[in-house]
Amino acid sequence: MTAWTPPPYADPTAFIEQDIVLDAAGQTVPGTLTLPSEPPRIGVVLLAGGGPFDRDETAGPNKPLKDLAWGLATRGIAVLRFDKITANRPEAMAAPGYTMTAEYVPHTIAAVRALAEHVDRVFIVGHSMGGKVAPKIAADEPLVAGLVIMAGDTQPMHHSAVRVMRYLAETGAVPAETIAVFEKQAAMVDSPDLASASPIDLPFGMPASFWLDLREYDAVATAAKLDVPILVLQGGRDYQITVADDLPAWRDGLPDATIKILEADNHVFIPGTGPSTMADYAIPGHVDPEALDTIATWLLTATR
Repeated sequence: MTAWTPPPYADPTAFIEQDIVLDAAGQTVPGTLTLPSEPPRIGVVLLAGGGPFDRDETAGPNKPLKDLAWGLATRGIAVLRFDKITANRPEAMAAPGYTMTAEYVPHTIAAVRALAEHVDRVFIVGHSMGGKVAPKIAADEPLVAGLVIMAGDTQPMHHSAVRVMRYLAETGAVPAETIAVFEKQAAMVDSPDLASASPIDLPFGMPASFWLDLREYDAVATAAKLDVPILVLQGGRDYQITVADDLPAWRDGLPDATIKILEADNHVFIPGTGPSTMADYAIPGHVDPEALDTIATWLLTATR
């Protein structure tokens, strides 16, 4: 496998990194604090998407959150990123009681408070499910000064899973019969009998507790109640969270938010051409410089 290399916009001499440990809800997770050489005023906590991701959101040869951390730190912005509690024990995602809220919220709040010791204002930059859950965290933690939501989903996840499987079947990445399996599982999530359903009958083998938690959460409505600036970024080539299916709810629900589509970018904001496929994730690349510049510029503007 090709080893990760720093993106062109990162200058490793412009910052230092140190290991940290975050303790919350009776569990510890390791993380990395990236501090610019000059004392920073702004800091961001990075959140990976759904799945047992490490602090870099490592997927194949790519590390999107490490790209962002090093790029933002080069621009004078402090960054804290951490392994999700499932990163080293993915089996926890199938355990009864597992929820998105439990996986993200406690350690992110701990991260925000830890970073606040180094900067004046702390923002959350969340990708995919990390962007979806970011408004919930900001609602619980007053230290959050603003949100950057990167490919945050608004369509119910069990419905979007069916849509994605249809797309993947069209590209030949999964068998066509996969669609019917996910349709049946999605119907169970919508069912009044969800609470007693077995994980084997639910999408991705996630327990009923996970889907009950998601059913009760409206990311857009939660974000609309916040009194903080919000930036929403969307990749134009993203087939998982899409311009057509997810972005309209952010547009309609957050009229004061800054929203930008990066037409060339896939789900992890790596640019390319042609329709995005699963094969994209095996190709080495870096987060789009335009995405990095948009975030850094917006953070400086939102802080004034």
